Amino acid sequence: MSRRLRKIIATTDVHSAFDAGMPMLTHLHTARAESLIVDCGDFFEGSGYYRFGKGRIEREILTSLYDLLAPGNHGWPHYFEPGLHEMTVCANASDANGKPLFDRVRIKRIGGQRVAITAVIGPQAFNTIPTRDRIGHRVINPAHALREVMLENHHRADAWIVLSHSGFEEDLKLAAACPFADVIFAGHCHSDTYGPVRIGDTLVVKGRELGIGYATAEPVGNGWGTRTCTFPNAAVVPEDLSMVQEKISLFSRKLASPLGTVNEPYRNEELDRSRLLREIAGRLHSGLGADAVILNETALRSVQLGEVLTLGDLLAIEPFDNHLVHAVLPDEHAQDHDKLLTQLIECVGPLVIAPTPLPSAMSSVLTTGYLADSHMGGRTHQAGLRLSQAVRRVLATTLPGGATEGGEQ
Repeated sequence: MSRRLRKIIATTDVHSAFDAGMPMLTHLHTARAESLIVDCGDFFEGSGYYRFGKGRIEREILTSLYDLLAPGNHGWPHYFEPGLHEMTVCANASDANGKPLFDRVRIKRIGGQRVAITAVIGPQAFNTIPTRDRIGHRVINPAHALREVMLENHHRADAWIVLSHSGFEEDLKLAAACPFADVIFAGHCHSDTYGPVRIGDTLVVKGRELGIGYATAEPVGNGWGTRTCTFPNAAVVPEDLSMVQEKISLFSRKLASPLGTVNEPYRNEELDRSRLLREIAGRLHSGLGADAVILNETALRSVQLGEVLTLGDLLAIEPFDNHLVHAVLPDEHAQDHDKLLTQLIECVGPLVIAPTPLPSAMSSVLTTGYLADSHMGGRTHQAGLRLSQAVRRVLATTLPGGATEGGEQ
């Protein structure tokens, strides 16, 4: 198909949210004729579709509908796979020797202009990638990397577009530091701020997450115009997408399996993950005899709960398959709890701990394997329990003959 591109369509933080994914896929399929389709990271991980499919559905969608990708912290290893690596751009990620991990810039003709498209991943996002997945990788300051790429390629481009996986507030700072950028498509933040926000001559804009919406940019006069949109309902699914639709439907039926009756006070409410984690932490502390329990709120996601907890609900609440472990603290953390908590909050956000305050004599904590490996030195032994199992036990009363977390009846 010969394509004459006149605009860019950007999604972000889809997180494998395919329960109502056909409007997104159908619209992108139709829009490809005149639009460059890009993603700002975290297309992978976040639902049972990823847990069951291991990224196969996401990979098929990206390679058939998208043109360029920014790498996200979720699903980082997927961006190195054949087919996806060639689509990924990033200006500030390199190996230990300084060799770029991805192409740093691509030039596309859009609306009669030569448009340079590059991407960055913020240091905070990069540092949340599990340590084992980023061995030998590093990132530099996004603004420094963008200025370097611009100076090397300024003669090749009339306009500059940045796909950023850093967070909206960070992208406002990035716009001020890189005034040559015409548009920055934001990602990573999961905030209610979508823009567009103008910083000097640069527009910062973000599409709705979880496959709900998108952002667009196109040349208008001497500059660029941007807006945000919600994907319209799809009346007819294109034949080209029928195989993807079948795979999504297959997993959807499995994810609808009931696990139990939702307990009060969580029934028919938007999940308060902080409240849930506080209850889980208290039970784990008393039940497993740990010195202390430390969990991060971002280990869970908020969803709307009804009367019955389904397998899909559980895997949407705890999509990352965290195992609980007993982590032996390094001496510096065992002796300075405030330093440990401060470092964790800076890296992963709000924490839930039990007991409060932490005991003065504490040499180990019960936590997730992710926190232990990435931020506590990695000296662990298994607790024999998944976080999802703890979530299920607190949230629901098991139905006779209900499904297991693997989906079997």
